[in-house]
Amino acid sequence: MKILIANKFFFRNGGSEAVMLDERHFLQSLGVEVIDFAMRDARNLPSAYSEDFVDNQSYEAARGARDKLTAALKLVHSPEAVRRLGRLIDRTQPDLVHCHNIYHQLTPSIIGAAKRRGIPVVLTLHDYKPVCPVYTRLQGGEVCSACVEGSPWNVLRNRCADGSLGKSALLLAEAWTQRLLGSYEKLDKLIAPSAFMRDSVTQRRFSGARVEVIYNGVDCDAIAQSEQDDGYALYLGRLSSEKGVETLLSAHDRIADSVELRIAGTGPLEKALHGAYPKAKYLGYLAGAALEDSIRRASVIVVPSEWLENCPMSILEAMAFGKPVIASEIGGIPELVANGETGLLFPAKDEAALREHLLTLMRNPDLRSRYGAAARRRTEARFSLKQHNQALLKLYRDVLEGAVPASQTPSPTHISAPQE
Repeated sequence: MKILIANKFFFRNGGSEAVMLDERHFLQSLGVEVIDFAMRDARNLPSAYSEDFVDNQSYEAARGARDKLTAALKLVHSPEAVRRLGRLIDRTQPDLVHCHNIYHQLTPSIIGAAKRRGIPVVLTLHDYKPVCPVYTRLQGGEVCSACVEGSPWNVLRNRCADGSLGKSALLLAEAWTQRLLGSYEKLDKLIAPSAFMRDSVTQRRFSGARVEVIYNGVDCDAIAQSEQDDGYALYLGRLSSEKGVETLLSAHDRIADSVELRIAGTGPLEKALHGAYPKAKYLGYLAGAALEDSIRRASVIVVPSEWLENCPMSILEAMAFGKPVIASEIGGIPELVANGETGLLFPAKDEAALREHLLTLMRNPDLRSRYGAAARRRTEARFSLKQHNQALLKLYRDVLEGAVPASQTPSPTHISAPQE
C-alpha cells in the first residue's frame, strides 16, 4: 500500500501535525510506503520528497499591493500545489491521498488533482473550515453557526476575519471558489475527530455516510501514569481569547492564596495577562521533556476553552498521565471528559463555576487521585493511539474497496446570496 499524506506543515506546529506525524510513523512501521506533500519551511523534518513541496508562502509576510494580491490569489486556489501534487502522483502512483491541514498554502484544489487521476482522497477535519470560512465558528469572540446553518456569505456580512472587510472578502472568495470547484464534494471520506465535528459538518454540507468519527489517539505505551502531585493547577496552550485563559486567570485571582496556578504557553495576550494577573506563575513556552514534566507533577489540568474545541490532544495527554481535567462543556470536550468521573465540566465563560471546581479538586487529593486513575483507564479504553490507528486502517481499506463510491458524491449546494 502507498499512502500520500498532504499537510501544509511538515513539522510539529500544532495538534493537527502531531496527529498527522503519528499516523505517518504508524504506517511506516507497517511497511506502508508514505509519500509526503507539504510546504517548504526551514523547520521541516527530513523527507525524501522535500523537492516536491510547494514554495513557502504567507499572506501576512507579503509586502506591497502586488505581492499581497498574488499571495491572496494563491490562498484561494494554488496552481503550484495542484501542478506539483499531480506530478508527484504521476511519479509515485499512490493508492490513496490523505489530506490534513491543507488550507491556504496547499488549498483544497489539490483534492481535484488526485481525483482526476482516479486516486481516492480522505480528509481529516481538524477544524471547521469546510463549513466556516474562518475555521473557528467564532464571530466577535462568540460561538457562531451562521455559515454552518446558512451561507458562507455571512463571513462577509459579519466581517468575521478580524473585523476586516478585505480579509473577510478573501475568505468568502476562497469558500466560493472551492464550492464551485466541488473540491470537498469530491472527497471519498471525511474523518471527524469528534461526534460534535461530525454533527457540525453534516448539518447541511455533507451526508452522514461520508463522515466517520475517529477520535485522536494518545500513545499510552509511551506515557506512564503519574502518581506525582505537587499541588498546582496547570493550563497549557495558546494565550489567546478563544482559549478562555483570561476567564481562568480571573477566576483564579480571588483564590490565589489557596490555589497555585501555572500557565504554560505564549500568545497575543501574553503581555496583557502578565500585567493584569500577576498572581499566576507564567512558565512561557514549554515543549518536550519540560512540558511532560509539568504535566506529570500537576494536580489538575485546566482547559477553559471558549470556542468549539474538536478533540484536544492536551486533554487526551493529560488523561494519559492520570490527571483529572477541569474543562469547559463545549464542542467535543464532553466526549472526552466524563463529568464527575475523570474530571469536572463547567459552562464556558462561567468564572464562578470554574473557581468552585478548582477549589473542590485542589482541596481534595483523594478525589484528584480517583479522577486521575479513572482518566487513565478511560484513555486506554477509548482514546489510545492503537485504537485510532486500527480505525484509520479500516477506513483506508473500506475506501480502497469502494465502500463509498465517488459516483455517489453530491453536487455543491447552499451557494446563495445573503438574504436581508
